[in-house]
Amino acid sequence: MKSTTLLAIGAGILALGACNKSPTEQAAENVESNYSNAAENLEANTSNAASAIEANGENAASDVKAAGENQAAEIKNEGKEKANAIRNQGNATSNSH
Repeated sequence: MKSTTLLAIGAGILALGACNKSPTEQAAENVESNYSNAAENLEANTSNAASAIEANGENAASDVKAAGENQAAEIKNEGKEKANAIRNQGNATSNSH
């Protein structure tokens, strides 16, 4: 059941039970209910914020990892190009003799 449904049911039960209560008891229950609702909203908001922070962290980590992989690939390619250039120079020197 969703929490809003539970809250609605709880409010209905409180309303029925309030019929036999003094105004002071009813006021106290209303205050308690309001604080309980505020606490539930706070828990939901912090849970949502935590999920967003976690997702942002995962995305940032993926970006950093991808950047590192790209830089490593560039370094490897530069090394291969230099090795090929040296090989080609050697071959050119051998062929000119």
